[in-house]
Formats: sequence, structure tokens, C-alpha cells
Amino acid sequence: MVDRINDIAWQAHQGSVAAIIQLLNEKLAQSGVRTRAIFADGVLQLLCEASKIEQLEQSTVVEQIQKILESIAPRNIHRVNINSRIVREEQLLWLKEIYGDRENQLLWSQEITLAQPHVVKQLIQDFTGATTQLAQSARLKTQSSRTSVLTNRDKYRYLPKTRIPTALSLGFLLLLGGVVYAQLGDKLKILVQLETSKPSTTAKANERKPAPVSAAKNNFGDSDEESDPFGSAVRIANQATINGKTATTSIQWLDLAAKWQRASDLMAAVPQNHTRYREAQIRTELYRKYSEAAQKEAQKSPT
Repeated sequence: MVDRINDIAWQAHQGSVAAIIQLLNEKLAQSGVRTRAIFADGVLQLLCEASKIEQLEQSTVVEQIQKILESIAPRNIHRVNINSRIVREEQLLWLKEIYGDRENQLLWSQEITLAQPHVVKQLIQDFTGATTQLAQSARLKTQSSRTSVLTNRDKYRYLPKTRIPTALSLGFLLLLGGVVYAQLGDKLKILVQLETSKPSTTAKANERKPAPVSAAKNNFGDSDEESDPFGSAVRIANQATINGKTATTSIQWLDLAAKWQRASDLMAAVPQNHTRYREAQIRTELYRKYSEAAQKEAQKSPT
């Protein structure tokens, strides 16, 4: 399984400028073009450099870069301004330099707009990516547990044999227990009788009290959300994923947004001592984004 920390394509999709540049340079290496980039004022400013002018033919370079970036589909990057010039020594303030003297610094400059993937496709990709990341985390945790078990086995393998002292200790404890019971037997019986009589008294008192009104089921049909918020959130998210593939009207998208928001709220309610608390925190933010995306689709869709 691919480690997400070292997955350059995944980082580029999340909007990492460094990862985007690495992928661009790998794919443009044969053409002799190297790139640098800065994200400023909502625009990805891209600088293409090569040793020869013919390597920077505008239509070819623009078409290649647009195709690569649209295959990456970087988050929150919609506009890209492509600048080109003959290669120079590394300059940290290259953007400021070319903006100050465009005519003498650049061969050409062109801004493009990236086509964005359909929101449903994007949601499915995000959900798949998050599930993969959580599965990898669980796998690493399992491997760590196995290593710990093996280490403990090796440690106990070399412990000295202590069967005889253990048997003597057990016999001493039994003897001591017999002496205590002989001295306090009657008092212990009285205490036991008092303790066993308490539950019956409490039960009778509870019978006189009216039964509390059970909580009404929520809109999604889960009556055990308080006892198992994680499981309830997963069930709602699975249903929302299925509905998202067929949603077309504004009402359907609004219903989908409500489901994702409910799933996010339930994940946020998972207590810190829960075994899957960290996973719940990741899903809380993820489901909230899905809800926002569905609301945007509802505004664009017919009623």
C-alpha cells in the first residue's frame, strides 16, 4: 500500500505546489523544460525555463501543462498563469523580477483556466482517498502491535523459572484467607446479606418510578446514535454515498447535504477514549466538506 506521506500524486491533488512542480518536471523532462511556481492571489504563477527558444514553443508548452494539471486536478487551483524565458541562475524573487519588466524578461505569458472534475466524482475520490489513508493507519497499528507481542515473548523467554516460589506464595495466601475467614466469618456473612438486599430494594423503588420517555428516532432512523455515534455516522455516510451517485434535483442535493452534515456531527461526538477517535476526527472534517459541496450543487440544480 502506498504511503500517503510519500505519495507525490496525492499531495499534488491536495494542492501542494512543491508536489505539482515535481510532477511537471518529471513529465516535461524529455522536452528540456524546467518549471518553478508560486501560488499568489488565487493564481498559480508558473515559470517555464529552457536553454533554447524552440523548446519553449508557446502552443506546445501550454497544451502539455494544461493536460498535466487537469489530470492532477489540484484542490483550490483554478487559474494558472504560464510564463516562459531562457534559463537563468536560480533567482528567489523571479516573480517580482518578471512583473517589473515583462517585455525584457519573458518570451511569452499566457493564463489558462483548469477544467474541474464533476463534484460527485470528486467526492468519491476524496472518500476513497480518506478510506485508503485510514486503512493504512490501521495496518501500521496492527504491525506495531504484532512487533510488541513478539518482543514480549522474547523477553519472557529468558525469565528464570519461578514455579516453586509461585506455588508457595499461593499456598500461603490460601492459608491466610482461611485464618481471616475463621476470625471474621460471621461479620462477612452479615455484610453479604446487606449487600444482596440492596438491589432488590432499589429495584422495588425503581418500579414505582415512571419509565423515562425513550428518545425519538432521528430523521435517518438511528435510535442508538448516542450509544454508538461512530457506527451511526458510518451508516449515514454509506447511504449518502449511494444517493450521491443519482442525485440530480435541488431537493435531492439538499437531502444529501443534510445526511453528510449529520454524519459529520455524529463523528464529532465520538469521545476521546473511543478506539477510533482519531479516525472520527478525520471523518468529521471530510463529511463537513461533502455537505458543503452538496449544498453548492443544490444551488445549481433544478428543483
